[in-house]
Amino acid sequence: MNKKHKILIIKTGYSEFLEEENNSNRVSLGDVFRTTLLLHLYKNDHVTWVTDKKAFPLLEGNFYINRLLEYDFTTAEQLKEEKFDTLINLEKVPGICALADRISAWRRYGFRFDSEKGKAEAYDRAFEALAVSANPKLKKENNKSFQELLFDMVGAKWKGEGYILSYQPKTKGIYDVCLNTQIGEKWPTKAWTTEYWDELEERLIKDNLKVTRQDKQNKEILTNIHKYIDWINSCKLIVSNDSLGLYLGPILKKKVLGLFGSTYDKSVYFYEYGKVILPEPIPDCLPCFKSSCERGKNCMKDISQERVYKEIKNMQPI
Repeated sequence: MNKKHKILIIKTGYSEFLEEENNSNRVSLGDVFRTTLLLHLYKNDHVTWVTDKKAFPLLEGNFYINRLLEYDFTTAEQLKEEKFDTLINLEKVPGICALADRISAWRRYGFRFDSEKGKAEAYDRAFEALAVSANPKLKKENNKSFQELLFDMVGAKWKGEGYILSYQPKTKGIYDVCLNTQIGEKWPTKAWTTEYWDELEERLIKDNLKVTRQDKQNKEILTNIHKYIDWINSCKLIVSNDSLGLYLGPILKKKVLGLFGSTYDKSVYFYEYGKVILPEPIPDCLPCFKSSCERGKNCMKDISQERVYKEIKNMQPI
């Protein structure tokens, strides 16, 4: 019997894979979920995954994760005394990179710590991902999806593998359209305006469509990831800002319409279940990955309610 290789994946969600380095401790659940793609490559190995406690509900019970650890001081001290065959650090937070460098591993992928510059740098195969995340010009020119760049980084070729969701939803599709209005704290500029959501909801209801809206749900759906997944699964078509629901939708075989502005739409692959709407006209600064608009006008306001409404009707949610 072949010995299982020990794999360590560090993905807390504090930095996004295609975002420039920062030191935020706010968790991007969508980015954590998307990196479950890597588990397809290590199905026959022993996988340890280190993440923030907030992301546990997305990963707990995953058949391909043998050990799920919270990123904290105790875990860091333990990992420095262990040995791994492969270490994959997907965080560009300098302190996490420094920790990754001190963990014994025969093979390393992702991001390391540059002791002279005091910042994150790339291991050999991650140079492209790091360059795209840091250079606005390369972001615009890059045509590779998140999936392709992630697999390239570990020396593999992406062949259409999907994200892996461990939680099995307990609901069925009873709503025609889900308005996934909320975004995380990290990127306020990703939000479509409340006025547009209101107008869109009113028009859809007038068309006798069954509509459910995220910001009108009870607190449990807004704060409990499993309840949130159940809510997403209760819909046939999802209209969403760039947030977790956008990535859950295709895996749950839901049609998805993604509204993008400040973040990187080309990195998204909908597995034939959706499409993207961008501002019109497209500003030169897009995607900026800024938490506030330097132009003084959030480009998401340039996605009209009329365009979104027409796309919903074209996608035939019922």
